[in-house]
Amino acid sequence: MKNKEKQANISRIGGFSLILHHQRQQITHLAETGIYMEYMSQEGYDKLVAELRQLENVELPQVREAIAEARDKGDLSENFEYHAAKREQGRLLSQIRFRQRVLENARVIDRSVLGSDSVGLLSKVEMTNMNNQARMSYTIVSPHEANLREGKISIKSPIAQALLNKKAGDVVEVRVPAGMMKLRIESITLS
Repeated sequence: MKNKEKQANISRIGGFSLILHHQRQQITHLAETGIYMEYMSQEGYDKLVAELRQLENVELPQVREAIAEARDKGDLSENFEYHAAKREQGRLLSQIRFRQRVLENARVIDRSVLGSDSVGLLSKVEMTNMNNQARMSYTIVSPHEANLREGKISIKSPIAQALLNKKAGDVVEVRVPAGMMKLRIESITLS
């Protein structure tokens, strides 16, 4: 595909270029049916797949075995072990279904088409809190990859929403539970 044709087929969404024309039609259909795509990094996708395999291949068989052992002990109406194992099975099945739905609607972002000129998904943002001059660094990720201990915040969080499409040097105001924060973006890089 020629470079001009390739550029003509790319749309700008949330500060990053990724969605081709046929994908835009698919998104419209999914939005009409109430199903939304989740964009995420390859690492986040792989982690969800590994969690799903762990649940399906290790934890669920263990719970099924515990149910079978408890069932062999006799009267099920007063069998605490049986009821506890059934509750655990329900919890695991719920987690499995949730991860399957997320993976069905997940789209891995091609990092080669992302830019670091403005804040978007997978951007690592260095910023300064103007209220107390504290410096902080966050990587904007999908809600399923968010982990504050690792410095990863959800793209749906108030801070990330305020930062989207902003450039280095911009100052943004964000309403957080503690009040208003004024943040100056120092640098933007791809994580």
